[in-house]
Amino acid sequence: MNRLTTSQGEFDLARFPENPRDPFRAWDAADEYLLRYLEGAEGGEPVRPAGTVVVLGDRWGALSTALSAYRPVQITDSYLARRATLANLARNGAAPDAVDTRSARDAPPERVDLLLVRVPKSLALLEDQLHRLAPAVHAGTVVIGTGMVKEIHTSTLKLFERIIGPTRTSLAVKKARLIICTPDPALPRTPSPWPYRYRLPDDVGVVSGRTVTNHAGIFCAERLDIGTRFFLKHLPVRSGPDRVVDLGCGNGVVGTAAALANPEATVTFVDESYQAVASAEATFRDNAGPDAQAAFLVGDAMADVPPGGVDLVLSNPPFHSHQAVTDATARSMFHGARAALRQGGELWVVGNRHLGYHTQLRRIFGNCVTVAGDPKFVVLRAVRR
Repeated sequence: MNRLTTSQGEFDLARFPENPRDPFRAWDAADEYLLRYLEGAEGGEPVRPAGTVVVLGDRWGALSTALSAYRPVQITDSYLARRATLANLARNGAAPDAVDTRSARDAPPERVDLLLVRVPKSLALLEDQLHRLAPAVHAGTVVIGTGMVKEIHTSTLKLFERIIGPTRTSLAVKKARLIICTPDPALPRTPSPWPYRYRLPDDVGVVSGRTVTNHAGIFCAERLDIGTRFFLKHLPVRSGPDRVVDLGCGNGVVGTAAALANPEATVTFVDESYQAVASAEATFRDNAGPDAQAAFLVGDAMADVPPGGVDLVLSNPPFHSHQAVTDATARSMFHGARAALRQGGELWVVGNRHLGYHTQLRRIFGNCVTVAGDPKFVVLRAVRR
């Protein structure tokens, strides 16, 4: 936990789940820059929120917590961000309803008077959310974005220009930058182009040639990523009433492949992204049929999966947390998988060779074998003894 000091007050903040050994803070220079700007500390007039305040893409609840006196609406695609926000509100003595937390799948407010945008890693997610919010933006809406310099590109500014109105950027401070956008009510309010659907290649096993659905913001939303493509060619061949979890499911293509290969299996799709779980459900329903049995869970890895009852976990873990490279998420997923597996149950993982997942799996499970590999990827199997 660390303390954020701003003109709005001092706030003890942590990421979720809280880990005292986590080297990363729950905010960065971009969040600080935006909060200073709102208070007029960057040379301009203070922005005094009146009406509906929306905080879009707040990563760990730092902005929402600092502005909780204005009772903002927080919109995020991250379950962990929502949990972090609630924990940080409690940590700082604010009521849980001081922030109206909504997912990227929920309906946005009908009117927005102050829109604060933490620029996401995914340009597609930004595009989708700006399209969804544009009808609620009016000529008097104050729109301010923030991000680190490396996160704000010409394409980012063009999205604001095209969907909301004329856009400019601030000077960089501590490698952070602001985006100042003036709404143009004359711009046409067009629907979001998402979700995006594409046909899978013909060499990926049982799902070859099938169509997957991708909502904005999920990893590699416009094509099949090469790690998953390699995984699909080396999935276990099983039969019987297996209980299978597609952990970090993304668009659900791996879990859907497991279900199609073994119709007796029951698959649970798990991801911390609301957009990902919606994508997985659409992919599964389109390919397995509307009556096929499956569960779809937005959550913190395996935290909500009952222990000791799963036969097979399939996972392509992320190795980024926003812009930071870290194996903390993968480690958490591996520990959760072990707890959820029955004795003799198996975890199958695909990952880049350089990540060294085999070392972690041996430490957690006591065993790990390489099922398949190429110069870039390996498929690993660990068994709960």
